[in-house]
Amino acid sequence: LNLIGQFGVGFYSAFLAADKVQVISKHNDDDGTHVWESAADGNFNVYEYAGAPGAAETDETGSAETETGTITSAYAQGFALGRGTQLNLFLKEDAREYLDVNVLGKLVTQYSQFINYPIFLMEEEQRDIQVEVDEDDEEEIDLEDDDDDDEDDEDEEADDAEEEEEEEVKVITKTVTEQVWKRKNAAKAIWLRSPSEVAEEDYAEFFKVISKGQFRSEPEALAKTHFKAEGDVEFRSILYIPKEKPFELRENSNTAMMSRIKLYVRRVFISDSFDDLIPKYLSFVIGLVDSDTLPLNVNRESLQHHASLKTIKKKLIRKTLDMMKKIADDEKRAISGEEDEEDGEDANGSSDGEVATKKYTEFWKNYGPYLKMGVIEDHANRIRLSKLLRFKSSHADFSEEGDAFTDFESYVERMKPGQKKLYYLIGGSLEELKASAFAERLVSEGYEIIYFTEPMDEYLMQHLVEFNDFKFENAAKEDLTLGDEDSKTQKQRQKQLRKAFRPFTKWWKKLMPHDLDTVKVTNRLTTSPCVVVSSKYGFTANMERIAKAQALADPEANQMYLGKKVLEVNPFHPAIKKLKELFEQDEEGEEARQMAVLMYETSLLESGFEPSDARGYAKRVYEVMHWKFGVDSEADIVDDFVYEEEEEEEEEAGVGQQPEEDFAFNFDDLDMDMDKEEL
Repeated sequence: LNLIGQFGVGFYSAFLAADKVQVISKHNDDDGTHVWESAADGNFNVYEYAGAPGAAETDETGSAETETGTITSAYAQGFALGRGTQLNLFLKEDAREYLDVNVLGKLVTQYSQFINYPIFLMEEEQRDIQVEVDEDDEEEIDLEDDDDDDEDDEDEEADDAEEEEEEEVKVITKTVTEQVWKRKNAAKAIWLRSPSEVAEEDYAEFFKVISKGQFRSEPEALAKTHFKAEGDVEFRSILYIPKEKPFELRENSNTAMMSRIKLYVRRVFISDSFDDLIPKYLSFVIGLVDSDTLPLNVNRESLQHHASLKTIKKKLIRKTLDMMKKIADDEKRAISGEEDEEDGEDANGSSDGEVATKKYTEFWKNYGPYLKMGVIEDHANRIRLSKLLRFKSSHADFSEEGDAFTDFESYVERMKPGQKKLYYLIGGSLEELKASAFAERLVSEGYEIIYFTEPMDEYLMQHLVEFNDFKFENAAKEDLTLGDEDSKTQKQRQKQLRKAFRPFTKWWKKLMPHDLDTVKVTNRLTTSPCVVVSSKYGFTANMERIAKAQALADPEANQMYLGKKVLEVNPFHPAIKKLKELFEQDEEGEEARQMAVLMYETSLLESGFEPSDARGYAKRVYEVMHWKFGVDSEADIVDDFVYEEEEEEEEEAGVGQQPEEDFAFNFDDLDMDMDKEEL
């Protein structure tokens, strides 16, 4: 009853499909039937169909007379109501599709699936019934089978005799087609009930209903949340995280990032394509929202600007992130062996205390990139989302391929005393990062390095500046700071080293003025002689590869971010000491210059960058090889191979060959006068 009068234009939308609409109504205590009809021409008629409805009002042809004219027998049957109301729609020519039972069934299922009152549709149904066979039918059946049963006549006569004695009635199975009423909205609106009253089986069945058509196989939910929001905006909602991605997300179709939240108002379906209802990075969440606050006569344009929609969206995001945090915390407790001191319930509401140890890991492997997208796009929830991120690290438990991941909170708990920053590296693979020279000293001194291996991580860390008041620092950029660098002794030592190496680093910088921004002494290296890092606000080697791989990349726009490289040298490495010695002996010497350039280009490759002159680099490598082998690089290239002359074998004439005339064909040998018999 609370739906009456709420639609506004709901009834009048019938004229979109019908030329004329007729409403027939009869009270149970009234003998007359009242009729309202209109053709949407500005006029309408209301009249009473006098007398008791039935055969008395129709003539011998089955027709009946009304105030608006004569109606046919099929039409007159609409007046024969015992009680209630009936709508007759006289469809337009272009609306004939609504006469299809399947089309009507889909419309009811889509828009009125959860309405309380039942909606039935008359459909054809075939079923088998048992029918008795009389003597005439039995004779017909026997005649049809005579040709196949001639050999068994004597046995049949004996059987017939026995049947006559027993006087049994024969029964056959016959298929009949009937018109039956079928309910089209049998699904239960379980979101209206309290979560404690809904069984897990009901949640599973309901998920299959609202996710229909989004999976190739039978869908299964990984987690769910069922809640009621109160306050300025009241609504109920059930949200699911699917165990597997919907097939549109797997195939990256054009509609992959659409909203999968269905909006209902008082159990009436409104739309499932409101992108403003939930952000795109949560497009994998499936569920519904049923609000009593929103008006029923809404359209897409008015709803997008409705004040209640922003409140609903904010609460949906918070509840979804709380659901994710719940399964993440349950997994951490299960792994660490801790027991849930609150109620022992997991994200699916089960109270048996059993928590899947890999549930959040399974979720992360499927939907991790979407959460990273959320960190980039959703500034308001960036802190919440950052706590849900997972990654590999240099810690022994998380440094290998597999399902073992760590998080920022756990990283902070393992930080060394005095450590003020969270160190990370971004690369193409885990093995590449583990062998990187950027963090040699960090790893050797026990600092944990966060490993990111996806292209999106470069954009992620541009927006994720800090966590719990600890700033992030990219170990692949210049001016890497360690935890002990604030000590007075360490600062003095670094100052003395820079002063002693200043002439050497200036000379090295002058050798490559267009490639290097600066050359400086570093304390980040332990085993490598030098490393090439990016400037503080420039692209790293990994980001350069990503930028160049963009299909619509603008080389001029990217050039400003590429920047110049910074060469950091290890002052204690033997190769650097030797090169410094050669420089001090003769800074214009060719040997020192070539070795400096070669060492820079080799370090450039090791750091992940591409050399600007690959051919020149290869030439310098060959020169070093020549020097190592004791070969003169200027020596002429001479073909001094001693070839052996092979004697030609004489081919025997006629061997394997036949004279050409043996294959000659002479048309004169044919007898063209052969008669038909000879042929």
